[in-house]
Amino acid sequence: MPRLIANRMFFSLFVLLAATLVIFFGISSISDPLGELRSEPNISPESLQRLIDRKHLEEPLVVQYGYWVKDMVTAQFGNDLKFDRPIWPELSRALVNTVQLVIFAELFAIVLAVIIGVMAGRFQYSVFDYGTTILSFIGYSIPIFWFALILQILAVNFYQTTGVRAVYISGLSSVDAPTGLMFYVDRIQHLILPILALSVTSIAAYSRYLRASMIEVINADYVRTARAKGLSEPKVVLRHALRNAAVPLATVVGVNLGTVFSGTIIIETIFSMPGMGLFFFNALSTRDVYSIMAWLMVTASLTMLFNLVTDIVYGLLDPRTRT
Repeated sequence: MPRLIANRMFFSLFVLLAATLVIFFGISSISDPLGELRSEPNISPESLQRLIDRKHLEEPLVVQYGYWVKDMVTAQFGNDLKFDRPIWPELSRALVNTVQLVIFAELFAIVLAVIIGVMAGRFQYSVFDYGTTILSFIGYSIPIFWFALILQILAVNFYQTTGVRAVYISGLSSVDAPTGLMFYVDRIQHLILPILALSVTSIAAYSRYLRASMIEVINADYVRTARAKGLSEPKVVLRHALRNAAVPLATVVGVNLGTVFSGTIIIETIFSMPGMGLFFFNALSTRDVYSIMAWLMVTASLTMLFNLVTDIVYGLLDPRTRT
């Protein structure tokens, strides 16, 4: 296992380096980083020139990339282009908000998908199996931005009909957010709709993978042997069948986390949540290559970390992979 972890980390560094090169050279070569600032009448030519000198924008792209690497290592990604503010404080706040959204969405998706997948695989071709299959296909087909908007409309209609504000449709906390226990209640009310919108595709995918794995292992020899020993059906399913059926699911979850992070760009924009998605959207709209690169480093590093954790979990579930 230590050897596996070392190999994954070694190759991840090369992948991360290649990603930064492609993104930096791609964005810098196809657009003018100062295009939006040049169009603002309040920006003087002297101010633009000072910004060009500070960011070395008249230097070749290779030199600009070298200065960016220096800022990343020594100055926590440096400052943004438009407001000349330090990037890391704002990015770290956005990261905390997004991580809590992704963690809760994935936990909700995994728990619900395990229940659906185990039941559908155990009772194959039942009414429950057919029903969840149809719902899974619908979950695959629904665009998450459309589903998020529908959730907002339903929440508003519920509030107008009953006068009860069960959930909020924007933001991460109320303006007059309470303290103590009620602060967490308020936070949950803001997170419910984004969690539902972000997890619907994951639930559909995870439940289908687990159903297929359960069908494959439920009649395996070791499962029949466990039944022959007199173990109860819940113990046979949970202790023997589910552990082996969960091995492919662990891989799918790890790979899908990158997609979930990408989905936050849409979800956080729709729900006006100050997270990584909204940070990226604002940086892209202003063509701020330095903020985009900081976002890329953080999200790519997290994705690689999740893949490494997936490999570790995979090794714990299947000892044959510990090489």
